[in-house]
Amino acid sequence: MKVILNQDVPNLGEIGDVKDVANGYARNFLLPRGLVVPYTPVTIAMFEKRKAEIEARKAEKRRLSTDLKTRLETEELVFDVVVGSGGKLYGAITSTSLADELHKKGYEIERKKIEIPGKIIKNIGNYKAIIHLYEGEQAILKFTVKGHEEKKEQPSASAKDKRRREHVRKEAENTVQEKPEA
Repeated sequence: MKVILNQDVPNLGEIGDVKDVANGYARNFLLPRGLVVPYTPVTIAMFEKRKAEIEARKAEKRRLSTDLKTRLETEELVFDVVVGSGGKLYGAITSTSLADELHKKGYEIERKKIEIPGKIIKNIGNYKAIIHLYEGEQAILKFTVKGHEEKKEQPSASAKDKRRREHVRKEAENTVQEKPEA
């Protein structure tokens, strides 16, 4: 079934695009939600009148995408994570981690639009991620993974002795209480 998109539909197209979709997809999903209108002479004329508005909206999206690309390419993220021996991370840096860090800096980017070569980062070092923007435009985001070893505080010998003495004292009290009085 041929339809005209009434609004942007992920993985299908943008407002004003003419698409050929499966009949069931159009009848059961797209049409009831108002995402598309059937491809008829009336709807074609309606979208021809709105064409200038749609093109202006697309041009604005392109401009915003280009601005975002330049801002992202100047940004450098630093992750300071706990590592074990050999620089291996205890956790991992994923596209979700990058999206969260970008969100903290004021960027609204979905994790699905972030591509990390190798999918996850498990070692310290410098890396690059690809962020997919509008109309196939891509930004390269540089980020660094730094590590620090987790320092476990060893209890002092005196603290161990105190705990041992406390334990022995409690055991002694329990055995005294358990003996029946004659």
